[in-house]
Amino acid sequence: MKAVALCSAAALLLTTPATAPADGARSPSGAAELRGTVVAALRARATGIHYGACDPAEVPPVPHSPAGLRCGTVSVPLDYAHPDGKRIGLTVSRTPATGKDGERAVPRQGALVYDPGGPGASGMYFALAGTLPAWKRIAAAYDLVGYAPRGVGRSAPLSCEDPKRFGRAPSLAPTRPSEPYKRRRVAQAKAYARGCARRSGPGLRFFNSLNNARDLEVLRAALGEDRLTFMGASYGTYFGSLYAAMFPSHVRRMVLDAAVNPDPEQIWYRGNLAQSAAFERRWADLKGWIARHDDVYRLGDTPRKVQGAYDTAAARLARRPAGGKAGPGQLQNAFLTAGYSDSYWPSRAAALSAYLHGDPKPLAELASPDPGSAAAAENGSAVYTAVECNDAPWPTSWAVWDRDNTRLARVAPFETWDNAWMNLPCAYWPAPRQRPLDVRTGPGALPPVLILAAERDAAAPYSGALEMNRRLAGSLLVTERGAGTHGIGGGPNRCVDGYLDDYLLTGRLPARNASCAPRAEPEPGPEPTAG
Repeated sequence: MKAVALCSAAALLLTTPATAPADGARSPSGAAELRGTVVAALRARATGIHYGACDPAEVPPVPHSPAGLRCGTVSVPLDYAHPDGKRIGLTVSRTPATGKDGERAVPRQGALVYDPGGPGASGMYFALAGTLPAWKRIAAAYDLVGYAPRGVGRSAPLSCEDPKRFGRAPSLAPTRPSEPYKRRRVAQAKAYARGCARRSGPGLRFFNSLNNARDLEVLRAALGEDRLTFMGASYGTYFGSLYAAMFPSHVRRMVLDAAVNPDPEQIWYRGNLAQSAAFERRWADLKGWIARHDDVYRLGDTPRKVQGAYDTAAARLARRPAGGKAGPGQLQNAFLTAGYSDSYWPSRAAALSAYLHGDPKPLAELASPDPGSAAAAENGSAVYTAVECNDAPWPTSWAVWDRDNTRLARVAPFETWDNAWMNLPCAYWPAPRQRPLDVRTGPGALPPVLILAAERDAAAPYSGALEMNRRLAGSLLVTERGAGTHGIGGGPNRCVDGYLDDYLLTGRLPARNASCAPRAEPEPGPEPTAG
């Protein structure tokens, strides 16, 4: 088995060219990093993973937890150009395939590795997915493997500020920020960038998407797999596509769910502007749904009236936060979350309705920050910022950010400025930037890849899935028409899950790009109580 890995690695060394740096950015895939990846993968293949009990903080116990659930650690270089230098450990979870030999509908398929995206999200919980009905057939054939990427959780965790100060509430969320407010946010962004460098040290530069793809190659080897079966969602589709471009002969099957746009020009400044525009469309979907259920929520029978109700609530919360912690910023975040999944719509609409009809408690409970999750939230934010800032050049002039976001906010006010403040530390980032890899594969270089996308996804706009489909030769795209939930694989749409199951269990794909009708809109919840 080692000979197969060694021959494949040697072939990569001979055929993958080093790319010269440009515009002061670091080379995206240099020969030194490639050699370091080969060395690290060979070591991981020889060492494997020593499993033990899982930390409940990383893999929470659930009813009927799968038998054989185990966790371990994979060692990877901090800097792949120096594989004998500092090493970090990535935590891994694994549940063995549940099907018994001779009783499986399909044979055992090896390990299925999953990443939920972010950047900054942990996939450790994926080992529990077999307890869900939609995943049972896949769990019967595959060992389910989740992991925490570098920087996340216990995998060499990053931090940019004291978690006690993170997510301070209540906060404002002006859609037309004043000049003094902008100056305060610029100062905060500069301070946050300095805090990332101070708290995370000189290794901060090595937390990036290219290294996440290299880590995936080392994990493949540690699992004892000659070729990788991988499912990535959201941001996971980006470094999954990097892996496909860097290690095409090591791909067995790959699912990219809620695909982001891999065009180097979209990484990540322009991609975030596109995301803000898409969230405006998603916000319109939610307002339309609330208006259609005005008999339940009494927030207005047109989207414009619903917007007025929302604006009234935001103005009141600015004067007196609900529960002392839920201000306009927390209201905006609660409704932004609703843009990720229709399943959140009833709870958000009911809380807003109750608040405007005299009962602030549901909104306070829904929107107020949870002190118990502050450390994990701060860690996730730090990893998100480090990866996105390290991955590519960003505008360093505040005037550019101000111009672009002011223009966009005129037509897409809901998320634009909040997104800008989230990413603004990248304008003042202290670490060197990468130049994004131009993800492209030629015909036959890569096994067929399955891409899943919802047509009205806001977090990963649909144009990104179309671009991913164009760039990965032989890939097939399955679209959930008219839907906007972010991440559709293994969900309630049986048509989508049918394509997912067929591909992972048999390798079959449709002859051409396909589509599925959307699942039904959520039913409104019970009528809120009037105060």
